[in-house]
Amino acid sequence: MNIQKTATDIINRQGGIAKTADFIAAGISAAQVISLCNEGLLERVRHGYYSFTNPDYISEEQLLAKLYPKGIICVESALFHYGYSDFTPRKWSIAVPRTISRTKFHDALLPLQIYYVQQHIYELGRTDISMNGVSLPIYDRERTICDCFKYRARLDRETFGKAINTYAKDPNINLRNLSTYAKELRVYEKVNELMEVLLNG
Repeated sequence: MNIQKTATDIINRQGGIAKTADFIAAGISAAQVISLCNEGLLERVRHGYYSFTNPDYISEEQLLAKLYPKGIICVESALFHYGYSDFTPRKWSIAVPRTISRTKFHDALLPLQIYYVQQHIYELGRTDISMNGVSLPIYDRERTICDCFKYRARLDRETFGKAINTYAKDPNINLRNLSTYAKELRVYEKVNELMEVLLNG
């Protein structure tokens, strides 16, 4: 087996970043991976993850998908994606299960805003999108708006107001899902009161 060629194929197949387990599954030992790093073919991105040395380009979306597979794009990042915010987030806002180890984010290679979410609402409103050619999970419009109410203290007044008003004018809204999510997230009264004014006013 040509180890260098096999390793190159693995990296390419995994979208630019591969885990130690990917190499081992292909018959390349952990010690051989280290040797490939010493030879200059690979470099460690973080513990257990490798890429080519001086890759042409690894996008933030690729890093997000590979290094934080449990992360669901939410709140500020989701608002920007749906056009409910004009503010380009300086950090990626992601929701993760509350039970996840905090140490996973100690050496974060991306600027992250973490939202630790209870397991029973973690998947609520999850959907998938393609960003820069990378498939990523994101909360849908209705979950994102409900999260604005849930985490209102974290949002400035302008961002919150813009999000709610823009959502109310969006032809793609789903009021049934909005109501269902609001009840699950315990923000129903707040959501219902404001949306009635916006939608009927």
